[in-house]
Amino acid sequence: MMDVIIIGAGASGLVAAITAARRGKKVLILEKNNKVGKKLLATGNGRCNITNQRPIPERFYSQNPKFIRQVLEGYTYQTIKQFFKSIGLELIEAKEGKVFPMSLQAASVVDLLQFECEQLGAKIVCEAEVKKVESHKNGFMVYYAEEKIQSYKVVIATGHESAPQLGGTADGLQFAKPFGHHIINGFPTLVQLTSPMPHLKRLSGIKVEGRVTLRAGQQTIQKEGDILFTNYGISGLAILDISRFVMEQLIHTPIVTLELDLMPKMSREQLLALMKKSLDKKSQKPLSIWLQGFINKKLILPILEPLKLEKATVGSILSNVNQLETIADRIKHFPFNVNGSNGYKGAEVATGGIDTQEVNPQTMESLKQKGLYLAGELLDVDGDRGGFNLHFAWVCGLRAGKSV
Repeated sequence: MMDVIIIGAGASGLVAAITAARRGKKVLILEKNNKVGKKLLATGNGRCNITNQRPIPERFYSQNPKFIRQVLEGYTYQTIKQFFKSIGLELIEAKEGKVFPMSLQAASVVDLLQFECEQLGAKIVCEAEVKKVESHKNGFMVYYAEEKIQSYKVVIATGHESAPQLGGTADGLQFAKPFGHHIINGFPTLVQLTSPMPHLKRLSGIKVEGRVTLRAGQQTIQKEGDILFTNYGISGLAILDISRFVMEQLIHTPIVTLELDLMPKMSREQLLALMKKSLDKKSQKPLSIWLQGFINKKLILPILEPLKLEKATVGSILSNVNQLETIADRIKHFPFNVNGSNGYKGAEVATGGIDTQEVNPQTMESLKQKGLYLAGELLDVDGDRGGFNLHFAWVCGLRAGKSV
């Protein structure tokens, strides 16, 4: 008979295990992958963006925003920093409030978490896929592989469907359902977007520092950063940042149009002035050659073709200032249609999950089943890129581990 069984050896599960074991609890962690922290190892391009210095509630999303405020209250960046210091991991601060392990290796985070678990006597069993969880006498019966084991309490920390190649799964949602939990449907986020646009093969591989604008009803959302054109659509940090809002719109419409500013460091007026200055009245230089003085060669045809200017010369547009203005407008407001995403396989995070109105935000205990705890990404909470999702996972783990 265990005191606590934790299903899932990811961010929330490992922290919950350490916190519970430090309080003298007999802990068993069941992980279906062949090693712990598989998703953690891939975060931050292998560097692990471990948290953010300003994990404010406004950087998180849920159908129940009050829950986010309650969970985060009292669990600041300093709380997380102190926890990691307690297992021997030093942190460094970077741009945009991002925080990384000093080693800049996600493997350091996983190794130190795993060592701390084992040092405290928390048993980890990998390749132990849980089949079901049932209430049983004074606690629960957990069925995994060909085994079954009893526990007074259970923490479900299995994550969600994002990155299935790294073990992302909806299993935890299915374990919670028989206890009466309601599941809020979601979609992939922090994800690359697909497009039906022409010229994708031509554009593939181009990266620009740009600004992305999405106009959704009365709301205008803007994100800045790199934009990467691909053979399936569009990616890059600015695209990942805006993807949640695009995916919300795609629920209601088959096509969403993004507006790309391909030269955000220059106003429209400055761009026009620069272009006018370089015009030569006598020049028969094709516009497609002339524009290479300003932007990537592969972008020129998609800019000029809809304006029917792909065969025009510099001399020919001097007599029509409106044409020059139209070119500048297209560079500053390049329309890019989106019709979907690369799905959960390409996503860093999934939205939706267990309805947080059914979870105690102080303890992470289910309000439907005493002794059952729900932590991390399987809850209907997701955050922005920049360490926010991991911050929430650590906090859930600390709260659940303390409560069990």
